[in-house]
Amino acid sequence: MTKQIGIVAHSYEGASLCFLTACREGTTAMGEHMHPTINMSAIPMGLSLDAWESDDYQEIAKHLIAGAEQVARAGADFFLCPDNTAHIVLEQYIEKMPLPGLHIAEVVCAAIKAKGWTKVGLLGTKWTMTGPVYAAALEKNGQERIVPNEDLRMQLNAAIFEELCLGVFKESTTNLYIQAIEELKQNGAECVILGCTEIPLIINDDNSPLPTLDSTRLLAKYAVKVATSRSELPDSGWIDPGF
Repeated sequence: MTKQIGIVAHSYEGASLCFLTACREGTTAMGEHMHPTINMSAIPMGLSLDAWESDDYQEIAKHLIAGAEQVARAGADFFLCPDNTAHIVLEQYIEKMPLPGLHIAEVVCAAIKAKGWTKVGLLGTKWTMTGPVYAAALEKNGQERIVPNEDLRMQLNAAIFEELCLGVFKESTTNLYIQAIEELKQNGAECVILGCTEIPLIINDDNSPLPTLDSTRLLAKYAVKVATSRSELPDSGWIDPGF
């Protein structure tokens, strides 16, 4: 018996990629046409956007908790949220979640540590690039965070919400992200975290100047590892990345 996965979506493009990756990874682990049972909630991210701009974390948490409750009622044993920025709020409200959860930054930083990299470029929303989630996770592993300059950060952030989250993929935006990664490389980064779950839809190891850490797919693959493990889950809180 495998554990049931609960995907708590915040943005639908990233959550869709996470779902598809988990299914495919499940097939690799369990055989053709097999994967762990996956429950998914998708409360519209648009309900939270004003709250993000005003730093109203309580309002955002209301929707994330409701999503976790939905997958819990459907039978999920643990949850993951394929949205890096949402973890700013999840970190503060994890004990109010009805299920234990996977922390996307902890999963990504464990993968970086396994590769031996210490200088890490980070791309994502304006909140993710300069916020506390990756700063803490990287510091814990002795890794240095490198982000683009402020003007470029604002351009990348706008592209996420005005294009990528809406399924709009422009060559000019791909080139913008490649430019940002090249800047990170020039500033000493050895790899780059694709720290928005939509960035892997346009950037990968083939077009990136640096090796990529695909936060979406890493989270999904780790979820399958947890689901197929015989180890017991904690009752609440974060699941240890060394599970």
